[in-house]
Formats: sequence, C-alpha cells, structure tokens
Amino acid sequence: MDFIEVTLKVNADFADILTAELGELGFDAFVETKDGFSAYIDEDEYSEEELEAVLSRYADLVQVEYATQRIERQNWNEEWEKNFEPLFIGGKVSVRASFHEKPEAAKYDIVINPKMSFGTGHHETTTLMIENQLTLDHQGKRVLDMGCGTGILAIMAGELGASEIVAVEIEDWTVENARENAALNNYEAIDVRLGGAETIAGDQPYDIILANINRNVLLEDMPAYKAVLKPEGWLLLSGFYTEDLPMIQERAAELGLNYISHRVKNNWVSAIFKAN
Repeated sequence: MDFIEVTLKVNADFADILTAELGELGFDAFVETKDGFSAYIDEDEYSEEELEAVLSRYADLVQVEYATQRIERQNWNEEWEKNFEPLFIGGKVSVRASFHEKPEAAKYDIVINPKMSFGTGHHETTTLMIENQLTLDHQGKRVLDMGCGTGILAIMAGELGASEIVAVEIEDWTVENARENAALNNYEAIDVRLGGAETIAGDQPYDIILANINRNVLLEDMPAYKAVLKPEGWLLLSGFYTEDLPMIQERAAELGLNYISHRVKNNWVSAIFKAN
C-alpha cells in the first residue's frame, strides 16, 4: 500500500497543534520542514474532507497552505533520509540513522531506520520520554513499551539495562519496523507484539511501563497498564499537552497512581507516575 504525503506551510506556533490533530485522523509519521511539516498516512485512510474540516477550525487563527502527493512505499527511505538529522538527547543519548557516524561523546547509541513509523526522537514527546527514562533505574527490570512506533523507547530500555522488554503496536508494518530496529541495535530479544492493550492482559507484572500515544488512548488504556504494573512500579506517559495534564493526573489518581513529575517541551508533556 502507498502513502499520501500532505505538506503544510504553517506558522511554527501552530505546527504542534496541527500535528496532534492530524494524528487523530490517522496520520502517523511527521517530518519537520523549513516552513511547517509534512504528514504521512496510508492511502486508503486518507480523507481530504476530514483534513479540510480540521484546517477550517483554525482558519480564523492561522493561515495554512497545503499540498498532497502520493508516495510509493519503497520511496519512503529516500524521503526520510533527506530530512533525518542525528540527535543528541540529555547529553548522553545519540539517535541516528545507519548512515550517520556515531558521536564520540555518546554514552548510549541508538540506530533507527524509521520507514513510516513514528519515533525518530525528533518529536518532543519522544525526546521527553527518553529524558525521563534516563532518570529511572532500568537495570534488570521488566519493561513494557505501548505504542512503540520505531521501537526507540524499548531500545532505550535495553541500553539502560532492562532484562525483559515487550513492545506493542497496532499496525503490522510498524511492528515489522520495530523488530528491524531492535535487531539493528542487537536487541532481537525484544518481544514486539501486534495489537493494543488487549495484548498485555494477564502478562506478568512490569517494573516500568512506557506509553507515548495520545491523550484519549492513554485515558482509555490506563486501567490496563495499571493491571500489569508492579507495586511501586513506574508509568511514563506522553503524547498530550500541558492543558491535558490535569485530566491525566486525575485518571491516574483514580487508579492509585501517584504523580511524581513532568517535563515540558513546546507545550508537549511527559509525566512520571508511580504505583502504590
């Protein structure tokens, strides 16, 4: 199946808002551009009417220009290679493609070939999650990564010493990409599963659960996370805005999850909770 690329020319102040809105429509990969960003969606899921409806809601606030084109699946590597710059996160973590050199200063080195999967580290939520992961002891821990995308957070858990790692995604081609990236980083043992929260029901408890998805899915699936989280286990969440944090905190409190801290970048949030 091929993809639709929508390239939007928009003020940077609204780029994150529109990214989140398009994520709700099924767009699942985003690349920043000089004048805005490009968003990608499976061809059979694309609806120009839905896109226009989203943009019309912001017509009085910001001017948006967009263009679309169809991209063959085999050409995706060419698209991201043109735009994927290596990252250095938290002064310790290198995130790069296989064609980049490893920086000498990197304590942890993650190689990601994202294809069409979300999670190169360029989005604020991925960066924030990695920064929060760096604050937790993963050594010998059992870790779950929900909505794993490229598998970057699961791989980060491996770099930090996790002994067992499960990663879950809803798209079969994303699962394939996460497995490829896990192998690329010598973490073939990561158990990458196809599905949603139902796939973890009855699992042995986890020490750390990572979920970088979106507000609505987090609110719906948090009970499933809590059910497989060890007492005093850690839950790291992202994929929502600062204005959504109180709602996330309230839901967590209802489930016996204590709010610990959060980080913010360009209004995106990653929060840490701990089970009783």
